[in-house]
Amino acid sequence: MQHVLQVSRKIDYGLRAMIHLAGLPAGKIATLQDLSTTLHVPREFLAKILKVLAAKGLIRSARGVHGGYQLARPAREVSFLEVIEAVEGPVQLNVCLDHKDRCDVSEGCTMYHIWKTGQDRMLEVYRRTSLAELAGPLAQQPPAPIMLGIPAARG
Repeated sequence: MQHVLQVSRKIDYGLRAMIHLAGLPAGKIATLQDLSTTLHVPREFLAKILKVLAAKGLIRSARGVHGGYQLARPAREVSFLEVIEAVEGPVQLNVCLDHKDRCDVSEGCTMYHIWKTGQDRMLEVYRRTSLAELAGPLAQQPPAPIMLGIPAARG
């Protein structure tokens, strides 16, 4: 069964690989086989994702016997959103949010502001979350809430 608004496997695997690399000691690299085995991700699919991440400048790759992958920048400088957009492109909850007027009813649509608010809040959470937060010892603890101006639930 397909779930609405579900993250793709490509994004999930890309994030898992990046978080794993972020948790490695400085200077250490991970081979494709290590990543595939540790993360339980199909090797060939992961290789394609890592190639995209390398092309986008998020990871460095080295070939050969001592080759492998490592982050291109410190984990604290790479956001959850940056990885998502590197793998799949810009995040967009609905076609009406791309500003290309692809919706015939957008002029009088009452849903636009809900889609826009939801997307803005989601992107803010992803933008504020770094790989370092997800890979370090604090990752085992519940994350601190990110205040987004969401009104409290009415009781």
